[in-house]
Amino acid sequence: MSASRRSGTTDELGPDEPERSGGDGPTPPEGAETAVGPVGPDGTDLLAALLDGMDAALCAFDGDGIVTHWNREAERILGWTAAEAVGRRGFAGWAVREADAEDIEGRLMSAMHAPGRQVHEFALLTKDGGRVLVRSQSAAVRGPDGKPAGLYFAFSEVHAQIDLERSIALSEALFDDASWGVVLVDADLRPAVVNAHAARALGTGRTAALGRPLGDLLTQGVEELENALTHVLAEGAPPAPAELWVGVRTPEGEKRRCWRSGFLRLASPLAEEPVPLGVGWIFQDVTEAKQGEQEASLLRFRANQLHRAARAAAECEDPAEAATVHLDFALAGFADHALVDRVMGGAPADHEGAGPQRLMRVAATPSGGPGPSTLTGHTGLPVRYGEAHPALQCVARAGSVRAGVGSASADEAREWARARLWPDDTVHALCAVLRSRGRTLGVVTFLRGGGRTAFERSDAIYAEDVAVRIAAALDLADLTGAADAAGRGEGA
Repeated sequence: MSASRRSGTTDELGPDEPERSGGDGPTPPEGAETAVGPVGPDGTDLLAALLDGMDAALCAFDGDGIVTHWNREAERILGWTAAEAVGRRGFAGWAVREADAEDIEGRLMSAMHAPGRQVHEFALLTKDGGRVLVRSQSAAVRGPDGKPAGLYFAFSEVHAQIDLERSIALSEALFDDASWGVVLVDADLRPAVVNAHAARALGTGRTAALGRPLGDLLTQGVEELENALTHVLAEGAPPAPAELWVGVRTPEGEKRRCWRSGFLRLASPLAEEPVPLGVGWIFQDVTEAKQGEQEASLLRFRANQLHRAARAAAECEDPAEAATVHLDFALAGFADHALVDRVMGGAPADHEGAGPQRLMRVAATPSGGPGPSTLTGHTGLPVRYGEAHPALQCVARAGSVRAGVGSASADEAREWARARLWPDDTVHALCAVLRSRGRTLGVVTFLRGGGRTAFERSDAIYAEDVAVRIAAALDLADLTGAADAAGRGEGA
């Protein structure tokens, strides 16, 4: 524990003061106030407890350079006890080498006559003869007359000081210059500190986000994020980063982003038991990378489906059956329903300048449930499509056409689908033209329900690849049918 040259501990670090006649403790100078509380045993006990509870080592000298105070942290670092240190003059021969004593003590004692605090680095000796590099702060302790009466000398091991400075520097860098988002979330799951990168990602200012519920900052993914934060507060940090999809408000509208997030539970270093202060949330936007991965995975799947469909279709004796095989393989993961319509009256090489074409249904997937596509073109009757039907537009343009119900209500969506002779649950459609040998044979239509997203340009490219294969199979069916008919005529 702390000690001084007298029994007890003085209220001010400096030369001895005359003791009270009652021997209850030191008498403070007239007109001076004590630094830690009332005079008496309680005050001195409190001062001793404060000195011994410090995280830094503390040593004090009076005006003659005699050690008056030595706390437990100083004893821990150097090994000298308070009883061995207090009362010594300077550090020479015990806490520093004789050769270094003059320089070190000169630098320390100069603090008595210098304004503010002085910072130095030098080596001290431990009791067992080792050397410890310390960083010190020293400053004068003034008496009641304002004149220097001594000095205090606080020191810590350089590596510990450097670790502290690194921690502070890291914190400042994270909240100023980090290239990823850093948010400190309090125990109520509200942002307490937000760095510049995170504020930009959230579409708000650094101070505007503080104290607000996460639901005010994000439009989607709030439940998943709050669940992760609650888990970290209760159980600790997860073993690996998590990828969270969130919706962020921007001036251009809502955007969906993927943030790779790491979480750290923050606990107070001053408490004996870990007391959660909140969660450190560190995230990085990986939306483009995730979208690239998803697109690459989708391309691999679709290429594999085309390959499997080609091998399966090659085993079909009937080319028309091969067309339905291509349709079934394409449907997996792509659409809910599919229809194949043929141009009636032959397939001219060019429809430009001609009137509206009539289409006949030749294949379709079951609308009431899952199952393989079936050939339906036995009646030879045209489908009752209106003039503006997307399938007819596709044939007229000889190119793909996309259609969707938009933001209509459920009843309006059903009416929209019925008017186009599609299943009632249809909300998105994609028509791809069937072309073979320079002729338009018909159109294949892929339909999606409300649980799927609208067709995109990449979907149209895939549908066109499938349409080429279906058209080739149907064209081959026409050729083989014509050949069979001719053969029967010759035989007759």
